[in-house]
Amino acid sequence: MEQSWITAEVEADMIRWRRDLHRMPELGLELPRTSAYVQDVLTSLGIEFKTLVNGNAIVGLIHGTGEGKVIGLRADMDGLPIPEETGLEFTSENDNMHACGHDGHTAMLLGAAKALQLNRDKFKGTVKLLFQPGEEYPGGALPMIEEGALENPKLDAVIGLHNGHIFPEIPKGMIGYKVGPMMASMDRILLTIKGKGSHGAYPHNAVDPISIAMQVGSALQTLVSRETKPVDPIVLSLCRIHGGFNQNIIPDKVEIEGTIRTLNHETRRRTARRIEELTQGIARAMRGDAEVVYDFKYPPLINDEAFTNFFKETAKKVVGEDRLLEMKEPVMGGEDMAYFLEKVPGTFFFLNNPGAIDGEVYPHHNSRFDLDESFFKDGAALLVQTVRDYLA
Repeated sequence: MEQSWITAEVEADMIRWRRDLHRMPELGLELPRTSAYVQDVLTSLGIEFKTLVNGNAIVGLIHGTGEGKVIGLRADMDGLPIPEETGLEFTSENDNMHACGHDGHTAMLLGAAKALQLNRDKFKGTVKLLFQPGEEYPGGALPMIEEGALENPKLDAVIGLHNGHIFPEIPKGMIGYKVGPMMASMDRILLTIKGKGSHGAYPHNAVDPISIAMQVGSALQTLVSRETKPVDPIVLSLCRIHGGFNQNIIPDKVEIEGTIRTLNHETRRRTARRIEELTQGIARAMRGDAEVVYDFKYPPLINDEAFTNFFKETAKKVVGEDRLLEMKEPVMGGEDMAYFLEKVPGTFFFLNNPGAIDGEVYPHHNSRFDLDESFFKDGAALLVQTVRDYLA
């Protein structure tokens, strides 16, 4: 295996940075304390940077010796609106929580940045550091791209990782990778079923939006079971339904909200069109009407074949072949790293390092979620080795 540039000092720094960030989780595209903290670390390391997205995103540059290719390393920085219940000594100091491991991502990218900055005489080209807000919501990758994060200098490749327990089938300590579609698109639907209210004792005077909503909810599942190939993964989950305000009054409208997950663009577009056609058709056939909002959120995350295979060979030098696991199936969760991978060839990988609270491992987005910090050195080393090999 290659000698790692992730020293014991860098590892200690990463754990300290992660714990500092864990105490101050912030949400969405507004990360003033988090961004300021990362900027202070970059300044202390002598790394040049600029900010985007109203100062909440950070793009750093590390220049090697001479001209060469440009590779981007990406980490998300935002938390979730979940009160923490881990009991950790560095627990959150507000009502939010780093319940998805983004504090670990940020710490590992800072660790990789420190190692690369100290060894910048050993590679050619440029490393671009992409610190992103708003991965959970509303999505920070796209506004970063729109503000020029991938330009000046233009990226030739990009890589990122997700730590924690996002794919439980991967044993702890393993690195999961996959060529092609790895994570699903993440879209939102909001259906407003409109009818005519009436007293519940006189339903014939109403156009019942609850009855319409029940028919719509059932019919939408046929888009999965009867209109999509069984080998083409799709999830259509209706997660909120709201209507009415009393036991004997038929309301004027019902709202249905849900999420759609697909792995290819054609299925995504067709599903969006058919949801609108089916919802409005059923509503009108039952004397009502419907308003359909389909929010195209994050696209499918698709790893480039050539770069992913390159990463696999690189990773062997860091963790050995026995700790690499090629995923046979994608996950239906979404990640807006997908926007970067739409523009630039690259890959996204999983570092499975869940931490136990009172002997039990909890999933992402749980109030007792934690990370095993002893694996940070591996995540950072994988980023660094990818740079070393790509910019050799």
